[in-house]
Amino acid sequence: MTPTTLLWLVTGCLMLQPLSTDLYLASLPSMATDFGVNPAAVQHTLSLFVIGFGSAQLVSGPLSDRYGRRPVLIGGLTLYLLASVACALAPGLSWLIAARFAQAIGCCTGVVVARAIIRDAYSPAEGARVLARASSLLALAPILGPILGGYLQVAFGWRAAFVALALAGLAVWIAALRRMKESNNQPNPGAMRLGSLGRSYLDVARAPEFWSYALPGALSYASIFAFISGTPFVLIKVLGVPISHYGYYFAVGVFGYLGGTLLCRRLLGRIGLQGALLLGTTIGLVGSLVFLALVLGDVHHVALVVGAQFVVMTAHGINFPCTQSGSLAPFPEKAGAAAGLFGFISMLGAFFTGMWVGASHDGSLLPLASISAAVGVMLFTSTRLLARYGKAA
Repeated sequence: MTPTTLLWLVTGCLMLQPLSTDLYLASLPSMATDFGVNPAAVQHTLSLFVIGFGSAQLVSGPLSDRYGRRPVLIGGLTLYLLASVACALAPGLSWLIAARFAQAIGCCTGVVVARAIIRDAYSPAEGARVLARASSLLALAPILGPILGGYLQVAFGWRAAFVALALAGLAVWIAALRRMKESNNQPNPGAMRLGSLGRSYLDVARAPEFWSYALPGALSYASIFAFISGTPFVLIKVLGVPISHYGYYFAVGVFGYLGGTLLCRRLLGRIGLQGALLLGTTIGLVGSLVFLALVLGDVHHVALVVGAQFVVMTAHGINFPCTQSGSLAPFPEKAGAAAGLFGFISMLGAFFTGMWVGASHDGSLLPLASISAAVGVMLFTSTRLLARYGKAA
């Protein structure tokens, strides 16, 4: 496999995750209407996706260590493709939720194995550069995905988004089948032994140094997931934004995230990892509290929601790279277990936040603003309370 082919294959695998969560956001209100359910019910299609994605992280990596990258990747992409078709054909909401869970497992397998392929093929420094290039291309998915999804909803209805996801999965599946060569030349027969897996995860979970970054990381992801799951209903149903315009408003928040990641690189060189995390969580707290204060002051405007989302996503762009790196730093020999557990905890936080947002929706901005502020306070507090363990990491 040439470096260019590898780059595009890895990018394609990584891109499936943001596309799978963002492409159909503009369709959520219409899906609730079509199925005759409340917003909380249809948001299970998001919540169960993140649970499936988080759970699969605990086994996808070890599975590829045991049986090889190629068969596991192709198997995961096959599951993703079939599940996407099942989503498009879903006769009811229960079917759709189950298919989304299966889709998440296939998607997660592609993402985890893609990262492992980079680890196999390159040194750490070279691999970081490849992932950086892939991340630059990856940014197109959360920016363009919701915009495309809005137009697909207007033109063809919500099923068109899942047809588009099936086509994206098919393209990556064909590329992997035709171009990918096995990169794991030394499969580990003991990689899937429950005893060794359990011990690794237990060792990580017992370490306060891990939680000093993993808990803030999960809460930071929860802070943006509140907007991911809540803004389709708030902007479209409450504030009357046209469905075809929703993606443009969502893209503003994504630009905030990208700006946050660029700012994070500068901050790390000047104030260090802990300093950058403390600053990022402060920005998120201020943004969420101002959002709540203005809503309580009877301000109800699209610019307020989009502005709050921009600030919170900017803060997440600073926080998340710090928490990912910090949570893995104390575990050089258990980095895979630490990464898997970090991902699982982050998805678990997103799951409960999505359920909270859906259950509290009352046709106003107050529930979203209240939840955003509550998560912002928890994030800020957890970072300060656990900071002494982070310094030791």
